[in-house]
Amino acid sequence: MIRTRFASVMAIAAGLLAGSLPLVQTAAAQDVIKIGVITDRVGSGKFYAEPVTRGIELGTKIINEKGGVLGKKIQLIIEDDQNRPDVSAAKARKLVDDGVVAILSNTGSPATQQAQTVSLETKTPHLTPANSADTLTTQLDNPWFFQTGPLASIQLATLMSYTKSRGFKKVAIVRDNSSLSQSFAESFRKGLEGVGIQVALEEVIPQGATSAVANLQKVRAEKVDAILQAGILGPEMLQFFRAYQQLGMKEPILGSYNLSIPAYLTMAKDLMDGVVFVDAYDDTKPEAKVFHDIYLKEYKEEPSSLPAYGWDGIHLIAAAITKAGTLDKEKIREALASTQNFTGAIGAKGTSWSFRDGKRTGFDPQGAVVRVIKNNQHGPVVHAGQK
Repeated sequence: MIRTRFASVMAIAAGLLAGSLPLVQTAAAQDVIKIGVITDRVGSGKFYAEPVTRGIELGTKIINEKGGVLGKKIQLIIEDDQNRPDVSAAKARKLVDDGVVAILSNTGSPATQQAQTVSLETKTPHLTPANSADTLTTQLDNPWFFQTGPLASIQLATLMSYTKSRGFKKVAIVRDNSSLSQSFAESFRKGLEGVGIQVALEEVIPQGATSAVANLQKVRAEKVDAILQAGILGPEMLQFFRAYQQLGMKEPILGSYNLSIPAYLTMAKDLMDGVVFVDAYDDTKPEAKVFHDIYLKEYKEEPSSLPAYGWDGIHLIAAAITKAGTLDKEKIREALASTQNFTGAIGAKGTSWSFRDGKRTGFDPQGAVVRVIKNNQHGPVVHAGQK
């Protein structure tokens, strides 16, 4: 009997030391707030997902240096979903099992859509600070999911407003043959037709092409007022910009939100000056200046819009937890849903995020901007909003 009791006590002690018996929560665990992050570190979304994650990490560092949230430090638990929907759902499940009170998704929209099935089932607040697909809050009725990235429809309306303001009458669309590029081009065409601008031709640079000179010669022959660049494949887009320079073309180039990804500045170095593109970041905005200076000091490099999304995302989650006054997930969800006039680094001057009328998309319809590339950098804002 004594031996049995002694063995049982020793087994419990060994289990506690090994962490296999969750009978006691340690003081360290009680002193942190676990927030999950789903990013892509090896897949096709890495070049935009990881900069957003860097912004989350920087924001977390600053929040913790200021005392944390509710007197506790934020602990990020970061998982790599390889930008794969099935893996994203599994990673969301793992994060919930690890005890996170909220999840931030930074990878592609399909992966984020699939991860939502877990946040809905487990009733876990879930935010994507940068995804822009209009369908993320409509395909699944998930009251636990929120989106603050600029919707594709808002981006398009902003770019079309700029296009109309320039007096363009006749344009060309150039794209690659990926499904996403085709979707961009279709949206461009509908938007252009909606503001009375003629699409003279649509040129497709196929994947694997080693030159786009023939495509651009056709565009030049049409004597268009501008070219809308709807490509997303890096090598093919590089061929487009090379051909444009080689032919000495002067037609203005208008790019999609895709050109806000800084990796393209490196890939097409010195080939993109003068190109305008739709974005959601104005570095002259006071809140953006604050972020800019902190980022520059930390990383010794100029930030793009991507880390600013992550910075705003973690600050929004922290604000919701503070407002809730508790780590209860339902209270945090309610606090998120009631967010009004949250001003972050992202968005045009004078705009803010709000979840109004039961909507879970918080980006201000007037918050997107059009910027110009200068000296191989994302340059100043030349247009803001849809008016």
